[in-house]
Amino acid sequence: MSVLASLFLSATVASAMVVIDEARVKRDEPPPHGHIGMSTVSPLTETVAGRTMEFRKRSLHKGAAIGLHVINHDEVYYVLSGEGEVTSDGQTQRLTAGMMAYLYSGANVGITQTGDAPLTLIISYPVVKP
Repeated sequence: MSVLASLFLSATVASAMVVIDEARVKRDEPPPHGHIGMSTVSPLTETVAGRTMEFRKRSLHKGAAIGLHVINHDEVYYVLSGEGEVTSDGQTQRLTAGMMAYLYSGANVGITQTGDAPLTLIISYPVVKP
């Protein structure tokens, strides 16, 4: 194999893995889609080269919400702790720790923290390439 071919192959082969330390990426910011209240976000896959999915942890502080927005991919909200209400196309359901909402592409979705403790979620969806 030529040196050029070897370089090409090494540039196109994915790494065995990427490990991200949540403490290094965690930050406070208003939640997306309306900036309702404050949240702590850990965008765990944000810096992964060539990624095809999003995987983030977000804690919605008291009264905070990810405002309604139309999604162009399926999306999963998995509740680690706290309580909230998820809305999809006008239907609202209560969520607590251990519950998951599977949201479909094209739906108008959002989630609101309720209760006394922050609502901590894992949010995952495919990255749609332009």
